[in-house]
Amino acid sequence: MIRIVRDIYDTCIEFVRTFGAFQLFFLRLLRHSPRMLFGRFDLVVKQVFNSGALSLVIIMVSGLFVGGVLGLQGYSNLSRFNAEDAVGVFAAFGLVKELGPVITALLFAGRAGTALASEIGLMKATDQLSAMEMMAVNPVQRVLVPRFLGGVIAMPFLAAIFSMVGLLGTHLVAVELLAVDVGAFWQQMQITVDSKDINEGIFKSLVFGVAASLIAVWEGYNAIPTAEGVGRATTRTVVITAIAVLVFDFMITALML
Repeated sequence: MIRIVRDIYDTCIEFVRTFGAFQLFFLRLLRHSPRMLFGRFDLVVKQVFNSGALSLVIIMVSGLFVGGVLGLQGYSNLSRFNAEDAVGVFAAFGLVKELGPVITALLFAGRAGTALASEIGLMKATDQLSAMEMMAVNPVQRVLVPRFLGGVIAMPFLAAIFSMVGLLGTHLVAVELLAVDVGAFWQQMQITVDSKDINEGIFKSLVFGVAASLIAVWEGYNAIPTAEGVGRATTRTVVITAIAVLVFDFMITALML
């Protein structure tokens, strides 16, 4: 019994210590962010390309089929109430407020987050970060901050593209395949979806971008400098990001209501 209590106590202490180090790491990134944004913005643009542009294919393909599924499900359920014309509203709310930001963040973690964690972890394993310190170059400012900012900037754009392509997929299924009136499809959507709904989706995508990018660079920077350690850091990046995104999604939705 005493051993169980001791293990629980040690686990709690380790969690508090790790959480505190995580917060201090986040503050270090924020402290160097203005200098990187206004001094070496070219590095940030490069990371926006790596995190955002190179993720467009998976984002657009996923958005198209998610939108198509929403069109099928919306038509199937709304037809019971003779409200097939509202399938556009059904899809727009689902994509803009929930599925767009959430699925984009999960896909971002699986594609860009793992790339960031493995890249930084490999730089640590091959002593590249230590070499920068020997040359009086701050690796946090030079390596971590651009990658963090690149993910934060790219996420809202990726979520917006996901939602737009998803609405296109819904249009193709509902209007072209199931013969929903195209005028009613778009008009009801424009009347019902307002700026508050769009702002909620933008805010969620920003929060998810901060969380996903921060977890990726944290895991990479603190990875054990071995092949196994880098692999574990990459796996933790996906798992922790997925849990964090879903928890933040619930919290933000509850606050918005």
